[in-house]
Amino acid sequence: MTHPANLLPPQTWKASWKILFRFFFIYFVIQCIPLDPKYFSTLFHIHWGELGFGDIFYLARYTPKILPSDSPFGGFADWGIIAFIALTGALVWTYLDQQRQEYNQLYYWLRVIVRYRLAIGVIAYGLLKLFPQQLPYPSISQLNTQYGDLSAWKIFAMSTGVVPSMETFLGLVETIAGLLLFSRRTATIGAGVIITFTGNVFMSNLAYEGGEYVYSFYLVILALFLLAYDTVRIVTLLTLEQPTAPDTVWPYFAKPWHRSAKIVLKTLFIFFFVGLYGYKTYASYKHNGYQYPETPGLADAAGIYNVTEFRINNQELPYSLTDTVRWKDVVFEQWATLSIRSNRYVHPDLANTEEIYSKDPERNYELAGAVSRHYYSYGIDASRQVLFLQNKNRYHQQEKLVLHYTRPDSSRIILSGINEKQDSVYVVLDRINKKYPLIEGRRKPLKL
Repeated sequence: MTHPANLLPPQTWKASWKILFRFFFIYFVIQCIPLDPKYFSTLFHIHWGELGFGDIFYLARYTPKILPSDSPFGGFADWGIIAFIALTGALVWTYLDQQRQEYNQLYYWLRVIVRYRLAIGVIAYGLLKLFPQQLPYPSISQLNTQYGDLSAWKIFAMSTGVVPSMETFLGLVETIAGLLLFSRRTATIGAGVIITFTGNVFMSNLAYEGGEYVYSFYLVILALFLLAYDTVRIVTLLTLEQPTAPDTVWPYFAKPWHRSAKIVLKTLFIFFFVGLYGYKTYASYKHNGYQYPETPGLADAAGIYNVTEFRINNQELPYSLTDTVRWKDVVFEQWATLSIRSNRYVHPDLANTEEIYSKDPERNYELAGAVSRHYYSYGIDASRQVLFLQNKNRYHQQEKLVLHYTRPDSSRIILSGINEKQDSVYVVLDRINKKYPLIEGRRKPLKL
């Protein structure tokens, strides 16, 4: 059935509008539709029977990569190459199609492509915040890292993570804005919200040296393109207060089953990128999230410990602010991570892009963007009371320690064994009953 609006005489476009449309059509098709064979190859490497929310996240975060991923000219340079391709294609298109009067239907479907691409892009991040796990509550090690030893990005992440309810609110705004894009009638509202919300994310990435500034600006550009469609009508109606004609362009379906196919495809698309992804994201949240390891640590050991005694090769080293060998304090997390603060050099791991890892050794959020502490994952041989430590920092992965532990009482742990330089070490750790104003002072009177 043909909509009445399609019976109206077609609007004739200006020549300049047609050229601009041809350029933007090619440009946004390349930016939004996966054309990279590597993208489709990933579909064959996904274990669909054990599909995780991380798999869907990476499908939704696709952007075309023309230059190598490790190229210093990647990101915005890729956009420049795509723009050059679009310009060349627009010139050829203009030469071959000089009689066309308008592109109303093609413009409609281009907006559909951009709407859906933008929707899954913001929802992918929105649901990670709605069920607050993208920026988790700081770990014990992070709470005991000096401010100056944290990168700007890590400070921002921790500042947001201490307020899970705020993170949930941000995720709710982002998710609702994405959902509004699935309907043509509310797409302009959704695009307007995204411009302000994701525009702030873009500025935050620049200010705090985050690694997602290119992608966040990419989403802003998509939203600006969608908003431009109704900008003239909005200004005419609200600013000039003049009569404004509604949008009269509707999609044309040659056969009745085309409309049914559209509904089915839209339903499956939303189910996969919203319903299924949302369910699996929530399941991850209930399972303690994805940023920190899952493997439980040494039972009843979580906390910060003062290094009361430190011996290396049977020689005791007194406490020192400058010694690069002696440990200052040690933190046992709830999970199988142990961090050691000392003056020994830590090569900073500036992993400041959003990555979802399913395996514990790959989860590096706790150590990313911080120095002064070496983070170790560890395995436990409870029968022999031995800890097998492996440095988690990718720049120090050759470091391994084998330490025997004894626990004379609930507040003391004694470690002895071989350190990363194959020297013998003996360390006495005493738990510090530390009060955190962030936790104690905000909900009940603080007693130090």
